[in-house]
Amino acid sequence: MHNIKELIEKFSRVKVLIVGDVMLDRYWWGSVSRISPEAPVPVVKLERTSVAAGGAANVAANVVGLGAETFLVGLIGTDAEARNLSELLTDSKISPDYLIPLKTRQTSVKTRIIAHSQQVVRVDDENIAPISVFEAENIFPSIEKLFVESDIVIVSDYAKGFLTENFLSRLITKCASEKKKILVDPKGKDYSKYKSATLLTPNRKEATEACGFEDFEDDVVERAGKTLLEKFSTDSVLITQGEKGMTLFQNDGEIYSFEALARNVYDVTGAGDTVIATLAVAIGAGLNFFEAARIANIAAGLVVEQIGTTAISLKMLEDALTEKHS
Repeated sequence: MHNIKELIEKFSRVKVLIVGDVMLDRYWWGSVSRISPEAPVPVVKLERTSVAAGGAANVAANVVGLGAETFLVGLIGTDAEARNLSELLTDSKISPDYLIPLKTRQTSVKTRIIAHSQQVVRVDDENIAPISVFEAENIFPSIEKLFVESDIVIVSDYAKGFLTENFLSRLITKCASEKKKILVDPKGKDYSKYKSATLLTPNRKEATEACGFEDFEDDVVERAGKTLLEKFSTDSVLITQGEKGMTLFQNDGEIYSFEALARNVYDVTGAGDTVIATLAVAIGAGLNFFEAARIANIAAGLVVEQIGTTAISLKMLEDALTEKHS
């Protein structure tokens, strides 16, 4: 492992372009003391509310939390939620200037009702229709301008209609021509649209479904990792497995397993965002995929010990790295 102080200094010089689905995460916090007489559901007494930047915006928050700079491109509506999200980003030192408002869409909002540190229900309010070819053509030039300033690219796909097959193909081709690595947090069962990306970061369920495998098989993670590498011509695949850690597959045949490090898991919300953000910053700082995955595993272990959408901070990571190497 690199000298920790030197590594942190390198993080501050990395610039990450994030293209993906941004959303507003809304939390309603309360307590439960009885079951509703109207239906067999808990009655939550609302005590407070909070909001956070979610989806690709949370990826950006993690990048900034690690001391790097980010350019965030995503779709929003022209509604109050868009203004709320923009304010949250500004407060987190993330520019909302590259978000693209569309009158035909609403800002994606996920509302989570939480009682006694447990999520009771989630309500999604969004438009997930694919963007039109015309809209894509208008959006892409703004992304191309950011390539010059960026060291590495993240695609944060939450299947909200922004990242269509044609759009992604054009983005991946652009990365190849500019010799920039592109890391993808995928969604859905069809990974053909991610073909030739540098690295994919599915969780176990996503990886097995993309390969058409049954999740209960003992060697399913290893088979899925190898299949994704070969089928979609990617350099590496990192499969996250919750309490079982992560497994990194590389196209040179190397496989590395990382044990989960969280002491107490309270909420896995946003853990995947932390993983891909940490990978991008670490790789952008010059680390290889193994070193970057090792640090991403540590970062993920830290954020799942928090409740709600929580971004990694440089101090959290630095303290954990120092503890492990002291």
